[in-house]
Amino acid sequence: MCLKKLRIHKISLSLYIDNQHYIYMKKIILVFAFIIILVLGSAIYWKYFFTYSEGYRAGLLQKFSRKGNIFKTYEGEMILSSVTSNANVAIASEKFFFSVTDKEVALRLEKIQGESIVVHYREKNGTLPWKGEFTYFVDSVRVNHIPDVSRGFR
Repeated sequence: MCLKKLRIHKISLSLYIDNQHYIYMKKIILVFAFIIILVLGSAIYWKYFFTYSEGYRAGLLQKFSRKGNIFKTYEGEMILSSVTSNANVAIASEKFFFSVTDKEVALRLEKIQGESIVVHYREKNGTLPWKGEFTYFVDSVRVNHIPDVSRGFR
């Protein structure tokens, strides 16, 4: 009888230890999963939503269109002139490719195509297919009435 009670007590103690081990392992797995989700979320934020740089660019709006196979996005191209001739023609130039997510800014850019403009942009570390093709995102625009001088939006 006493031996039977001892076996039952030993089995219940064994189940208690197994239960404590299970709870401990469950906590470790939950903490590990939380850390993985936190690191993954931080990496996604840094890659697609963190603003790496922002500033102004002045130049001639050469092309602006809405394109894409699955996701239609607004994409633009500016010519940034560094050297101009006497006839006010760009000799040495660089192209600035950008995307636009704001529909109002896109409509404004469609109307002023071919003019000298100043845009405010934000550069991201990466881009998502439904946001645009390029890592530069233009969020405001104004017509540059004095093409030789590029002032900000102050």
